[in-house]
Amino acid sequence: MHSYYLLKLYKLKKVFIIGSGVAGLSCAIRLKSEGYDVHVFEKNKDAGGKISELKENGFRFDMGPSLFTMPHLIEDLFKLSKKNIKSYFNYKKKENICNYFYEDGTSFCAPSDKKHFAKKASDVFNVTEKEINSYFEKSKKKFDLTKSVFLEKSLHKSENYFSKETLKAVFNISTLDVNKSLSSLNEKTFKDKRLAQYFNRFSTYNGSSPYKTPAIMSMIPHLEHHYGTFFPEGGMKEISKSLYKLAKDIGVKFNFETSIEKILVKNKKAIGLTVNSKTKFADTVISNADINHTYNKLLSDQYHPKNKLNQEKSSSALIFFWGIKKRFNNIDLHNIFFSSDYKKEFDNIFEKKLISDDPTVYINSTCKENPNDAPKGCENWFTMINVPHNDGQDWKKIIKDSRKNIIKKLNKNLKTDISKLIVYESILDPSQIELNTNSDKGALYGSSSNSMFSAFLRHPNFSNKIKNLYFCGGSVHPGGGIPLCLMSGKIVSDLIQKNPHLLN
Repeated sequence: MHSYYLLKLYKLKKVFIIGSGVAGLSCAIRLKSEGYDVHVFEKNKDAGGKISELKENGFRFDMGPSLFTMPHLIEDLFKLSKKNIKSYFNYKKKENICNYFYEDGTSFCAPSDKKHFAKKASDVFNVTEKEINSYFEKSKKKFDLTKSVFLEKSLHKSENYFSKETLKAVFNISTLDVNKSLSSLNEKTFKDKRLAQYFNRFSTYNGSSPYKTPAIMSMIPHLEHHYGTFFPEGGMKEISKSLYKLAKDIGVKFNFETSIEKILVKNKKAIGLTVNSKTKFADTVISNADINHTYNKLLSDQYHPKNKLNQEKSSSALIFFWGIKKRFNNIDLHNIFFSSDYKKEFDNIFEKKLISDDPTVYINSTCKENPNDAPKGCENWFTMINVPHNDGQDWKKIIKDSRKNIIKKLNKNLKTDISKLIVYESILDPSQIELNTNSDKGALYGSSSNSMFSAFLRHPNFSNKIKNLYFCGGSVHPGGGIPLCLMSGKIVSDLIQKNPHLLN
């Protein structure tokens, strides 16, 4: 019997969700569509979590995630809710994914289409189209073998260990390259160091080092080129705005600027929340907050799974929001300016907890797609470098030094003095990210994926100790980034609907 009708046989079940990031919104929409009474509590004044925006002096900047891919995961939520996505959210596909700039003067515009990419890469790098296509085929195979095991279900439920999909993945374990690093795979596959560096950079999509993360992560280029990359009309904030509006339209109740003080537990069962010093009861509690914050602040008197909480943290980011008084023809929506020594850069981040004096620089300029995001003749630059999580570093000094090094690199590649073109500046460092989002130590993706066991060590989507307590978002399974957070919300929704404790 469909879960909706089961719920109708009993009293309507109340669900509390802490946080309104995309995972929380996804979960709220799915559960409300199945008939649950869903209430979302958010400490900020609007929904979105890490997805936010900055508007100053005629410039608009996306402040959080800047890459949008796998839009079908958002479309699914509108289909489930029987709503027309066009009434809420519009986006367009990018023909070219990103512009790349190397220290030796090489520039490479990466097409979205795999065949076009292979052709263009063979023209720029020392590689054949056949070698590129073979790499993508192997990447696709890795994704197909693991998506249902690692991404679409709870990795920590025993029944999933013995599924056909799991057994198939185990049988093909040698093709998954879990026993070698991403960098070793890429450097063995491609003679051209520039191309190896291109494929190494995909480790940053989950805040990890290509010299540590397992080579199974080579599936990420397949995702980017198979599904393509997109630009949401109005910017990334439109993703959370549209999901919030959808959730509200179907009856999800939101409580903004609300302080959650505690998750209430009785007889090893989550029974509600302490909200603004008041007790509120529910049948189920879901935390979309950072997993460390959830335990340290909201479950301070409960058992803490220290092996899960004390894993190596992912990288963070240092971001300069620059209003630039000039238009650049060679700058697109996404742009990467590579460092000359990639290994040194990541060794600094993960081993020394420092920042290289030659960092890789990422620029996102949304005015290339939406001209209204910058005044006429200007560009809005979200200028970011990967940095270690907040571990007590002197961020004031790091900001000063990094700003100088970033401008030096951009001056060389763009053959102009960027410092004279900056007419607006705002800065976001890991300590501020930690404060704004409750992300432990400002880590963007919770724990890193710097070992072959990382997926298994990441906190599950449910509590083994407390009934009716669940977790979704970038700091738990299956990981960080908008697509995985949307999947996380679905995993939790599926678990709750199968939970016999909710059908008394």
